[in-house]
Amino acid sequence: MIEKSIQIGGSTLIIETGRIARQSNGSVLVTYGETTIHVAVNSAKEAREDINFFPLQVEYREKHYAGRKIPGGFFKREARPSEHEILTSRLTDRPIRPLFPKGFKNETQVMITVLQSDGENMADVLAGVGASAALSLSTIPWNGPIASVRVGRKNGDFILNPTRTELSECDLDLIVSGNEETVVMVEGEADEASEKEILDALKFAHLGIKKLVDLQKDLVSELSVEKDQIVLPDENEPLNEAVTKLLDKKIDDIVKIIDKKERAGEKDNLVKSVLESLEEEFPEDEKAINSIIEDHFKLKFREQVLSTGNRSDGRATTEIRPIAIEPDILKRTHGSALFTRGETQALVVTTLGSKRDEQIIDNMDEDYKKSFYLHYNFPPYCVGETGRIGFTGRREIGHGNLAQRAIKPILPHYDDFPYTIRIVSEIMESNGSSSMASVCGGSIALMSAGATIKGHVAGIAMGLITDGERHAILSDILGMEDHLGDMDFKVAGTQEGITAIQLDLKIEGISFELMEKALQQAHEGRKHILSKMEEAISEPNEISEYAPRILSLQIKPKKIGELIGPGGKNIKKIIEDTECDINVDDDGMVTISGINIDKCNEALELVKAIAIEPEVGQEFDGTVTRLMTFGAFVEYAPGREGLVHISEMDWKRVEKVEDVCKSGDPMKIKLIKIDDQGRLDFSRKALIPKPEGYKEPPKRSHRNDDRNRGRKKPFSKKRRF
Repeated sequence: MIEKSIQIGGSTLIIETGRIARQSNGSVLVTYGETTIHVAVNSAKEAREDINFFPLQVEYREKHYAGRKIPGGFFKREARPSEHEILTSRLTDRPIRPLFPKGFKNETQVMITVLQSDGENMADVLAGVGASAALSLSTIPWNGPIASVRVGRKNGDFILNPTRTELSECDLDLIVSGNEETVVMVEGEADEASEKEILDALKFAHLGIKKLVDLQKDLVSELSVEKDQIVLPDENEPLNEAVTKLLDKKIDDIVKIIDKKERAGEKDNLVKSVLESLEEEFPEDEKAINSIIEDHFKLKFREQVLSTGNRSDGRATTEIRPIAIEPDILKRTHGSALFTRGETQALVVTTLGSKRDEQIIDNMDEDYKKSFYLHYNFPPYCVGETGRIGFTGRREIGHGNLAQRAIKPILPHYDDFPYTIRIVSEIMESNGSSSMASVCGGSIALMSAGATIKGHVAGIAMGLITDGERHAILSDILGMEDHLGDMDFKVAGTQEGITAIQLDLKIEGISFELMEKALQQAHEGRKHILSKMEEAISEPNEISEYAPRILSLQIKPKKIGELIGPGGKNIKKIIEDTECDINVDDDGMVTISGINIDKCNEALELVKAIAIEPEVGQEFDGTVTRLMTFGAFVEYAPGREGLVHISEMDWKRVEKVEDVCKSGDPMKIKLIKIDDQGRLDFSRKALIPKPEGYKEPPKRSHRNDDRNRGRKKPFSKKRRF
């Protein structure tokens, strides 16, 4: 067993190998504080020949036992991965994937399991370190190591790997992966940080990354690791020459076609023509021919941008595609928008809900509720294709999470806008940066719904093409520029600063100078998009007539039991009578929601009547519950009642209570007295007109005498013998 450790952030990080899972190709335990993960990596012995991609599978799993919990549900075992686990798997996959050698097609698995959690030191940021260490120790060919850290900022100071408590007080949360030279992956959010602040955070993160890379190198140096050799098939020179001759300059013309459909059609025609021409000479090489043509397209596309600065759709490198915005496109929804940028289009809908609509999160460390969530859907028709229809894919979850991060900082505080907010982005067309279109559309749909957001938030995707000496940074990239380029850098923010960022590289890294240029170019593009959005809608609409109305009231926690009543009797009656939803939190916050505002106000008054001590002079709509010879008991709220004495029934003398009311009758009453024992005296006559020439009748006996009327006199305390 070999163990290496380093003090980093606020705790000691330990990497250990040789104790468990020793049959795996590479296996490590990573411990930070008292949080421990295990990572095992393995690959198939032979390459898959029927594919043109690298079959890498990264799976991060949190076991409930790690947080000292038993899973819910009938089966009491972990089920399919949660969104957090999927997002962490993606965060680990993205920085390690580009470091596998080109042409390596052996199926590879990276399995990450959280074994224990201390609740403070988060396991997700350890996954990248563990995956890198396990791959470095294995025989699998891989050009690492890399490391991942989290950066927070509290009171203007950066914190490396903040605890969960510290992170809750931070205005910046970034997960950064990198190698010795630079960063290779970034994902996170900020509360309107400037470009300089983001760059400073990345540089701060890189200091910690370099220490973790050195730690892994120290670990590997104590083992004799010999990497497997990749045996690539020999290039078919005659085939390559034949294909190149047939292509001539046709690819140059196709790359310059602006329309995506026309360009794709011409490319398909060219491929078909080449395949037909070479069918007799190379009958078994269809896949190889397709691959050669694809390589030529990539080279021609990249060279055109680097040498001329012109892109395939005719734009300059800093130019944004035409933008069209249609707010309120769906009149019956609470809020909606159609956002179109070039050939990328998102239909985004906002729905407002009550407290009951909050999303319940049950994970390893904590259970909590979310009052804002965004869902992103990418149907096959948005790219003119057919495809699988089923569970939400990892890409959809990742894009939705990024858009959610971008929008969250601009939302109003729950006390000012007490709604649960769900945004759904339906991608109608896609040709690059549909997640950023979802950010823009989501911001507009929020204003359409009447949400009092701080201001619009917009997103833009930046690309990069480089040959090591020449560089071209591209604003608002197309799908082809993402596919054939070297970088996908998404930046979202407001007029004031950045709210979310995501960086993925297909090369081993870029310099901080180049990153600074990309951030500045993204800033200019974001300002342009924001101006278009503000032209379309600059102020929130009135809340839709179809949206629920929500009222809230803070009561004392000790009054919750009275409000709910035995078996929920009281609160169920209010819900039934008013047709409103009522939610009561443990801290005494009562939320009432319903379509009819009058009904909501009625429910609010009933809640007040039960949970807040009434005051003399208050008026109520009550119901007669019991008749006595001396008056009637009236229920003014579920489970709460008081006495209307017979003398307070009417201005004229009432001989019998039955002459005025019967059990079950409604009665408007006014509170006139609260006695020393907390009993309530109401009056009916105080709310009806006094007759002309009225004379005060003789007073009736005292209430306490009435209550004791008919009772036997108590025995004398004096005993006789």
